[in-house]
Amino acid sequence: MKNHSLRVYRSDENLVREDQLAHKIAEIAAEQLEPTDAVTDMVINRVIDNAAVATASLTRAPVVAARAQAERHPYEPGATVFGSDLRVSPEWAAWANGVAVRELDYHDTFLAADYSHPGDNIPPILAVAQHTGRTGADLLRGIVTGYEIQIDLVKAICLHKHKIDHVAHLGPSAAAGIGTLLGLDTETIFQAVGQALHTTTATRQSRKGEISTWKAHAPAFAGKMAVEAVDRAMRGQTSPTPIYEGEDGVIAWMLDGPDAHYEVPLPELGESRTAILDSYTKEHSAEYQAQAWIDLARKLGREHPELTVDNINRIVLHTSHHTHYVIGSGANDPQKYDPSASRETLDHSIPYIFTVALQDQEWHHVNSYAPERANRPDTVELWKRVTTQEDAEWTRRYHSIDPAEKAFGGRVEIEMTDGSRIVEEIAVADAHPLGARPFARQQYINKFRTLADGVLASDEIERFLAAAERLPELSASELGELTVRGNFPATTAKGIF
Repeated sequence: MKNHSLRVYRSDENLVREDQLAHKIAEIAAEQLEPTDAVTDMVINRVIDNAAVATASLTRAPVVAARAQAERHPYEPGATVFGSDLRVSPEWAAWANGVAVRELDYHDTFLAADYSHPGDNIPPILAVAQHTGRTGADLLRGIVTGYEIQIDLVKAICLHKHKIDHVAHLGPSAAAGIGTLLGLDTETIFQAVGQALHTTTATRQSRKGEISTWKAHAPAFAGKMAVEAVDRAMRGQTSPTPIYEGEDGVIAWMLDGPDAHYEVPLPELGESRTAILDSYTKEHSAEYQAQAWIDLARKLGREHPELTVDNINRIVLHTSHHTHYVIGSGANDPQKYDPSASRETLDHSIPYIFTVALQDQEWHHVNSYAPERANRPDTVELWKRVTTQEDAEWTRRYHSIDPAEKAFGGRVEIEMTDGSRIVEEIAVADAHPLGARPFARQQYINKFRTLADGVLASDEIERFLAAAERLPELSASELGELTVRGNFPATTAKGIF
């Protein structure tokens, strides 16, 4: 890996194109490298993971609406849509499938200077691959690039500090991945990356306060914009330049300002792209920073039956800056303690999540968020006694670049009514590569089978898994098998289309 120095340049400094970050990204994307065996294996895992969480969301309102929009744009050859028999224009397939994948907040994650769900790269890259007749090997290379670029950007550039939504790193990475998929030249990918970034910067209000259904749509929109940006670039259309470093560019006015400096790690030309191996998936349907806390709460609930609302004075979760201020009481969002709040809000409330996991000793992607569950009187009473507090050591570990030290948990201190205290800590989720029960291929398959049970026919479950496990060998005609089909006639209010 080599660090790319990034700062703002005045217009009269005339930063040459080859030294611009978007061009460095494009150079990487233009290379056609064969992935390592470990990377190939993980891409297959994440394709299965995406399909699992998409399947579980097929009848949920945002997914139904997005699918209905996509189905108004039938196209040949087109791309597949989860839950539909139609093939549609690829940008609309990217849209519908992106919403389905993100709706339950249940797929993979990478956390560093900023947040990301790098699996969001898969829907737009897959849609373009299906539409353009690419093979599984082509798709594999494109997905590897998408993961590499998004994760490298997330390692270096913090967006949330400036209230910019994290999908601003997704637009460029998806465009780069599509560029690799199609074997485009550096100049075309450069223009596409710039356009994708320019059109996908938005505020973080989508993840603040009363969180709306747009939370699932935001990454899908970035993927859709990436498809369109590549199409425009292939037609010779250009982007604002330099998009990152310009004096009126993203860094100067949306991020750290004219005096900013970043070091962005990017692979050397010819170096294997292995960033996907740094990411991790979710065992539970909740914000990633809640994963370890769910595991700890379940454990405490099993080991300490005395942990009931009548016996607890208060619970304090000592944790990282990110967890405290994004999903904890440090966010100062009253909605995080509101039993009538949306599901999207509750899955970003660690006080709620910890309370329910403690009481139930389990976590379910539907039942744990049900209105009747959130409104249970003993839950509401205990929930109000749970707060978070930033701990400098957990913040340091959160930002550590040492995988063995990097942590997303913290220490819980429970004060009982009799004056006693229970104190425990957890560093990473059980499913994390360094956790108690790391996810491997069988766990990804089990997750798919569990979430597809009762949603898909058994033969459809087996058909998809067989296709996904053959991903690198799939021919162009077989790439359409990387979807799930069924009878989902749910209706939605009529729109423009």
